[in-house]
Amino acid sequence: MKLYHGSNAAIEIPRLIGQTRGLDFGAGFYLTSSQIQAERFSEIVYKRKKDNGDPIVTVYEFDAEAAERQLKILRFHSADIAWLNFVVDNRLKKYTALEYDVIIGAVANDDVMPTIQALLGGFLTEEGALLALKTKKLADQYCMKSGAALASLKFVRAYITGGQYGK
Repeated sequence: MKLYHGSNAAIEIPRLIGQTRGLDFGAGFYLTSSQIQAERFSEIVYKRKKDNGDPIVTVYEFDAEAAERQLKILRFHSADIAWLNFVVDNRLKKYTALEYDVIIGAVANDDVMPTIQALLGGFLTEEGALLALKTKKLADQYCMKSGAALASLKFVRAYITGGQYGK
């Protein structure tokens, strides 16, 4: 299967980078199966980096069947209570349970963050947050968290996006 990484640079050899802010699944190398999501994110990163580099999507081939046999994978099939608690713990940098090579699940993007912030602030219950999330169309994300997971990615190509997102 193809996975996409949006950034401000082409990344032929992905690597693990420490967590500088609270991310959905903690530190790791993030990808998505949605080319559109990756293109949008490349524009966000490009702007965040003060127009340094270019909005670039790097494409990889990922052998999901081999990964299932060889790697420790945590998969969230929906934005349910387990996913919500996992994302909140990682966003707050409080996650301390089992370690995985790959984590797969929905993206808590900018549309979702107000719901999570309302939950953290006590303005929404978990049930209310889940109801609010059901109205969102969430893209997926793959977080590679180990060298073995990164080795399962094969670089295909990189391209500059058309710039139609976020401008």
